Amino acid sequence: MITQAELRALMPHVLVVDVRSGEEFKERHIPNALHIPLSEIPQRLSELNVTIPIVTVCGKGGGRSMDAASLITGADWLEGGTDGFFVQ
Repeated sequence: MITQAELRALMPHVLVVDVRSGEEFKERHIPNALHIPLSEIPQRLSELNVTIPIVTVCGKGGGRSMDAASLITGADWLEGGTDGFFVQ
């Protein structure tokens, strides 16, 4: 797990992968985030730049982002999710 402050310190040298639905992503997302719904992660692993840190995000920072991070070698997930990113 990575905190909001840690993510902000790493940006823009991190790949943020938003694993929410298309509707959720369109509503609001972290700038420059790559949208890959959780169900598509296994088929789209080749799209990920594994030479930089990868952080997965969902709405509140838990279930989906943690599941996605477990599918991506070396990835971490964002505590507080996208919702938390916009609170600060």
